[in-house]
Amino acid sequence: MTERLDKLIASQGKLSRSDVKKMVKSSRVTVDGAVVKSADIKVDADKSVISVDGKALNYKKNIYIMLNKPQGVISASNDKTQKTVVDLVPPELYRDGLFPAGRLDGDTVGFVLITDDGDFAHRILSPKNHIMKTYHATLRSPLTEEDISAFKNGIELSDGTLCLEAEVRMLEKTDEPIAEVKICEGKYHQVKRMFAALGNKVLYLKRVRMGGLDLDESLEEGQCREITAEELLLLSEKN
Repeated sequence: MTERLDKLIASQGKLSRSDVKKMVKSSRVTVDGAVVKSADIKVDADKSVISVDGKALNYKKNIYIMLNKPQGVISASNDKTQKTVVDLVPPELYRDGLFPAGRLDGDTVGFVLITDDGDFAHRILSPKNHIMKTYHATLRSPLTEEDISAFKNGIELSDGTLCLEAEVRMLEKTDEPIAEVKICEGKYHQVKRMFAALGNKVLYLKRVRMGGLDLDESLEEGQCREITAEELLLLSEKN
């Protein structure tokens, strides 16, 4: 599919279309080795090599980024007072239109998917598609068999909201017990509110998996990387 050159280049980073037009006027843009004279020509990025300042443009229609979110960062595209997950995206991965697919609370850490693909985000977040988000929750008290049954049957929150069936199991029975929780929804503070409805409290919460894709543990908190095509398929797995 062909697209205006200035729009195409601008979609891949922080350059505006006016920036691209200036670069074209300065003979800094080539298509298939030929210097471009007009920024409004139509180009098929899948068939032509577009270069800016001699460097080939690695065109991608959409981008998918895995972030290991730290505490104190909000799940938003922009905010005037607080640092957002998009603020943590490095320049080489940044482009206009990035947003977090789903939200983690400010004090919750772990896997956040950042993308500019709204259709994909909707598919993996919609509860009807049953794509699980997996969390490790450090609790005040260990789980009971009644708690496990309540998760399986759908917990009713304090405001009367009924959650869909979820999975929970104990990972560690220490002084600070850790449970693994799998949910396919994303209600406000959902995991914390589910445990609160059972008289328990979440002391620390980390998202460790989305679909079938685990958080890359080599990523330190605040770091991110692009998700590969193979990993993108795992993200869509129902598990």
